[in-house]
Amino acid sequence: MKYPKEYLNEIKLRLKVSQVVGKFVQLKKRGKEFVGLSPFKNEKTPSFTVNDEKEFYHCFSTGEHGNIFDFLMKTRSLGFGEAVKTLAVEAGMQPYKFSNFDEKKEKRYQTYKNIYKDYCDYFHEVLIANENIEALNYLKKRSLSLSIIKEFKIGFVPWKNDFYIKLLNKYNEEEISLTGLYYKNEKTGKFTDKFNSRIIFPINNLGGETIAFGGRIIRESKVAKYINSPETEFYKKGRVIFNLEKAKSLRSQLDEVIVVEGYMDVVSLYASGIKNVIANSGTALTENQINLIWNFFSNPIICLDGDSSGQNAALRIAEKLLPFINESNKIFFSILPNGSDPDDYIKKHGKEKFINFLNEKQIIQTYIWNLYSNKINKNDPYAISKFEKDIKKICYSIKDEVLKKHILEDFLEKIKELTPIQNTKKVFKFNQSYKNKDNFQILKATTNLYKQKNHLTKEQLKEYSLLFLMVYHADSALLKIEDLASIEFSSEVNNNLKNEIINYLSKGHDPSTIISKINDKFKKLIGEIQKNSNLKNIIDKKNNEEKVEFIEELLQDLKLMNQMKKIEFLESKVANNLDEQSYSELVRLKNQLNSD
Repeated sequence: MKYPKEYLNEIKLRLKVSQVVGKFVQLKKRGKEFVGLSPFKNEKTPSFTVNDEKEFYHCFSTGEHGNIFDFLMKTRSLGFGEAVKTLAVEAGMQPYKFSNFDEKKEKRYQTYKNIYKDYCDYFHEVLIANENIEALNYLKKRSLSLSIIKEFKIGFVPWKNDFYIKLLNKYNEEEISLTGLYYKNEKTGKFTDKFNSRIIFPINNLGGETIAFGGRIIRESKVAKYINSPETEFYKKGRVIFNLEKAKSLRSQLDEVIVVEGYMDVVSLYASGIKNVIANSGTALTENQINLIWNFFSNPIICLDGDSSGQNAALRIAEKLLPFINESNKIFFSILPNGSDPDDYIKKHGKEKFINFLNEKQIIQTYIWNLYSNKINKNDPYAISKFEKDIKKICYSIKDEVLKKHILEDFLEKIKELTPIQNTKKVFKFNQSYKNKDNFQILKATTNLYKQKNHLTKEQLKEYSLLFLMVYHADSALLKIEDLASIEFSSEVNNNLKNEIINYLSKGHDPSTIISKINDKFKKLIGEIQKNSNLKNIIDKKNNEEKVEFIEELLQDLKLMNQMKKIEFLESKVANNLDEQSYSELVRLKNQLNSD
């Protein structure tokens, strides 16, 4: 019977792995871990480790790996229920009492699995007993041997069969209906196989029990090429990974697993000798699925088809899963050439070339950067501006604060390379024309100006750009006067100039006369703005609407910077002295940042 996750988590929370294991294995502390002689093998040199932080033990000599429940089951020969009861007593908890509802649900689950096992066994036999030569020939043409067909228990469901009648001898109509294997024909009132005329691939839970199927049509048809079992009480697509029950046995040898799209891709790679391969059951990879994968492999490689739909699917996965990466759990991408899928590629090029292709994988943040940056016009400041905001927003979604900081810094360095000023700095070469003394003096002045500008923070540069627009293009600034009034600048003098301009414009004065009214009072600051604003060389060519867009973008960037400063301040405050008000404000700001 299935114990509630909360009950099991409470036991694990109360008992450290080293506390449970230490009763049977002599452990010594080594860094963050404990080491000892393996309880699974006679050895003289310790190969057995325990990590309380990650809540697991691992034996390098045998590959055994698991949590406190697994340890008792494997070393004390206990069933799962007995292991839970034993550890619950040790944790000082009351034995779990299953309700009548739990017992009924467990009974339904056992019946559900039994029906799927009977269905799987029957139609596997139908296939391999040569009762359908067409289906068997189709699989052989796809280079699948009989041994692989048997290992995956692949089956075939003929158009007309009487297996539903056979099932009724063991189960009632409601129990069969709950599996989703049949649908009722409204005209005839008869039940029809959902997987009629399809090859079926069993989808198993981690215990190797079949709980769903993927089906593929073998003839050209207008119906969908692939279908899956419908979601049921016991099968949720977003929580199951095809072939993980086999691949997980390699976790002690490998930290990589290849994630492909289709069942045939998995079987084809597996048949070619690449066993660490899984598929996401035809759904976009979910948070639940990636966490399940990370339980066994820290470096999954997403390997999707090279066509546009495969590329788009890969980008959606990357953006969706980037928030969950950390220093221990990463994600990589290897996108095949256009027109290829893993099945085609390995048949055409072989295992070795496929592995070499995987070795050129890109880590998730690099993959996202390359995909976005390759689409923009690097000579269009609007495109670069939008790109910078998009890439920052994606980066801000990362939940690991330290990792977020370093990836953002990496992105910002790359963004610099897209700007003309930075490019000029990098590609400029001291050539013959600067041997002339006058030319050298010009170069020296330019260098000094760059150094002076480089001392300003990004926040100050954006403030100077906004003030430049307010001073010299006040008619555009007038259209965003309320937003400008609401933003706080980093220095008093910048705020004073901003407020002076807003006050002047609010009284209805002519925007074109602003510079003459404020120049004397803010002459030094206006000179600094003239020297350091990034916009002065491009803004004159823009129309009023485009200037307003620049103002909106600068305001948005400054608001984001202000938020990040507040978050950093609150994080520091909470780390030193946790108080409810600061923590609540920190959570609010982070939620707001992610929603924006």
